[in-house]
Amino acid sequence: MEDFKHTPDEILANIKAQEAKEGRGRLKVFFGMAPGVGKTYAMLEAARADLEKGTDVLAGIVETHGREDTRALLDGMPVLPRKAISYRGVDLEEFDLEEALRRHPQLILVDELAHTNAPGSRHAKRFQDVEELLAHGIDVYTTLNVQHLESRADTVASITGATVRETVPDSILTNADYIQLVDLTPAQLLTRLKEGKVYMPDRARAAAENFFKESNLAALRELALRMTAEWVDHELNFIRRDSGRRDIWKNGTRLMVAVGPSPFSTRLVRWTRRMAYALNAPWIALSVETSAQLPPDARARLDKNLELARSLGAEVIVMPGNDVAEALLRVAHLHNVSQIVVGKPRELPLFGFLHRTTLVDKLIRECGQIDVYVVPAEEESTQPAWRASRRSSVASGREWAAMLATMGGVTLLGLLLVPMLDYFAPAFFYLMAVVALAFFVRPMLVFLSALCGALLWDLLFIEPKYTMMIARTEDVMMCLSFFVIALTIGHLTSKLRDQERNERARVDRTSALFLFTRDVAAARNTEEMLDKAQEQIFRLMNSPVALIMPRGEPAYVRLRSYIGRYDANVKELGVADWCFKNRQCAGRFTQTLPGADGFYLPMVSGDRCLGVIGVMPGKDVLLSVADRNLLESMAAQLALSLERDELERLRSRTLVMEESEKLNRSLLDSVSHEFKTPLAVIEGVTERMARVCGDGESRRNETLQLCGEMGEAAHRLRWLVKNLLDVSRLESGNLQAKPDWCDWSDVVDGALQATKAARAGHPVDVRLPEDFPPFRADYTLMEQAVANLLLNACIHTPSGTRIAVQGSVDSVAGKIYLDVCDEGPGIAEEMKAHLFERFSSTRTGGCGLGLPIVKGFVEAQQGTVTLLPSDRGAHFRIAMPWNPHCEVPVD
Repeated sequence: MEDFKHTPDEILANIKAQEAKEGRGRLKVFFGMAPGVGKTYAMLEAARADLEKGTDVLAGIVETHGREDTRALLDGMPVLPRKAISYRGVDLEEFDLEEALRRHPQLILVDELAHTNAPGSRHAKRFQDVEELLAHGIDVYTTLNVQHLESRADTVASITGATVRETVPDSILTNADYIQLVDLTPAQLLTRLKEGKVYMPDRARAAAENFFKESNLAALRELALRMTAEWVDHELNFIRRDSGRRDIWKNGTRLMVAVGPSPFSTRLVRWTRRMAYALNAPWIALSVETSAQLPPDARARLDKNLELARSLGAEVIVMPGNDVAEALLRVAHLHNVSQIVVGKPRELPLFGFLHRTTLVDKLIRECGQIDVYVVPAEEESTQPAWRASRRSSVASGREWAAMLATMGGVTLLGLLLVPMLDYFAPAFFYLMAVVALAFFVRPMLVFLSALCGALLWDLLFIEPKYTMMIARTEDVMMCLSFFVIALTIGHLTSKLRDQERNERARVDRTSALFLFTRDVAAARNTEEMLDKAQEQIFRLMNSPVALIMPRGEPAYVRLRSYIGRYDANVKELGVADWCFKNRQCAGRFTQTLPGADGFYLPMVSGDRCLGVIGVMPGKDVLLSVADRNLLESMAAQLALSLERDELERLRSRTLVMEESEKLNRSLLDSVSHEFKTPLAVIEGVTERMARVCGDGESRRNETLQLCGEMGEAAHRLRWLVKNLLDVSRLESGNLQAKPDWCDWSDVVDGALQATKAARAGHPVDVRLPEDFPPFRADYTLMEQAVANLLLNACIHTPSGTRIAVQGSVDSVAGKIYLDVCDEGPGIAEEMKAHLFERFSSTRTGGCGLGLPIVKGFVEAQQGTVTLLPSDRGAHFRIAMPWNPHCEVPVD
């Protein structure tokens, strides 16, 4: 496949480049309890100190809010121009992330970390801009207030009464390299507020009456101090661990929170995050997928709650099951969870009496050694369970119609058959109807159908008819028994249906992953592997799918669109490029470039990203967490398969290189052997020339003879080197023929001249027709090919034998031939199959390069060279394409 044509050196270079990639930048957060404590001022002071030390500092975006003393600190400091973004006719100014990455300073200042970027920006939130800066090795100074932390947002709202809409994940602060607390007492901050150093006078009065109350500031200050203390405590824990002290801070705590579609789950997730951070423990967010079909708004809330848990550092698990408590305990035992967090149910007394066994009760009864935390809901955060139960049991019009039609049909059937049967028969008809309805309608309708069946049986069939009165005691017992039996069987059937639906969903996901893994593993090559992967993802998502594969650096790109329906415009490819480079999900359903039409996830294996999967669902389609987890599993599996395939090709290339190295050693041995004789002759001739040089005719003749022998040896060396160079040209693929009109007579004359010394003692009989036509070929290559054939004939035949060169034309086949024949011993049968292979020689000590060079030169011009049968000696034929001169245009 074209995308993966990398040499082993290129693959190793890419791996080294990944390992040598610049490290992650350092993050320093100037942290405070509220606006106005001096975070920006402290950040600028620290930046000026770094600037004086020679650090490359750039003020990316700094909000001075009109404060002269803060603006003065920017004097002499490089400032990044802001990027203008037009939104709904209003020009907005935002941080220019692209220009900051291009300039790549050592340190950049990014104020107000929790800021929401204008629509059309690269990221939805400014903290995501900071994450990308850090990923590119740039140090960042930033500012943050305690109310903007995600896990503290609800606490701040309860303290101040103000809803915090701009938040950042706690992981930003947790992973910070430095935190500097900028602290003031509430009295000092209120003094700054009155002096106009926080807000303008009009806004300052409103702030003093609401958010900036002394009690609020005291609570926020405590929250900021506590948060900073927790961070310092974690840093101390890391220091103790790195120092090798293993005797303290041992903790096997693991938390798990139950997450559902309720708005209250948001508070549960934040509460668990705070607890997990305080305990320095990992935590799991578990969603139990029951058989109840969630409406779109509830599904959206569930996905939002799970995405919140994921962003706060939780391991998100979606588990199908109808018994929530059983699923929670099963996952808890599987993952060694020590503490489970659930919400406190809010029920009316009567409803609680009728439903004695709640989720909390069952967890507490069966949890064993696991601690259960029950977090109470806020008054306005959720509704009583009976209301939620009533909403979940609302049936559709089709289900109502099915129930009414079934009960009406059974009633009509009973009225028709009662004259022939006993009045007990309709009871069985109603019972079968209830069981049948349980497979298709909701439990509430099953209950109503059982009640309706009992009432209709009493009204229409039990004496006295058409009244609700029952004369006999046994009929009363039968009617009540019918109702209980119908309700019980209907409930069990409905529960069985729900379990079957859950199992089917689980099997479908498992089957999809199994088929995907099987097809990808069974693929014969990369091309087929990618085709199979696209097909399986398309079947799963029923949406256009594209695989975007890397090719060199920068990493782009080749688009492979399944069924050709993927809208791969410049915007979508830009989102995929960001996903590939940052190895994070992007696009729709994410917080990074959410304006895209497609959802993009990277195929990551180890530290390498091997490509991007793009899925473009319809406008009204939501990507559930379960589907996203399945896609991530498929992406990981495909990445492993691609890496395996790449390693297999690398292994094949390594074997080829090893074989080539063996051939090179063989070649060197042969060349060394061939060089020895000419060099020995040259050395011996040189010594003898030194001895015989002098006056006299005999000495001059002997000197001339020695010089001739030395020249012949040098000629042999030159010819051998020339053959080696020709083989190198053929192997490298750099040989390019330059065809022009040639005459065989000129080609043969040139070859005879080149082999004049070697042909001594070998008469050559040239028989070419007088009207032998010209043909198109590369004169130089053809001359060398014929010369090699002549040289071969001279070497392998006894002195005095003749060599024949003859030509012919086949106008019907469009071929022109040149034959070279000798009268030597011929070629053994066992050698004919390997005659044109490199290093295959019929002469002891030969290199075996002559005939492979002839074959390469001729085939480079669309010709052929063959060994023809012969009664005596060897008969080689060169066949070249031929057309009459008048029919071929001259270049």
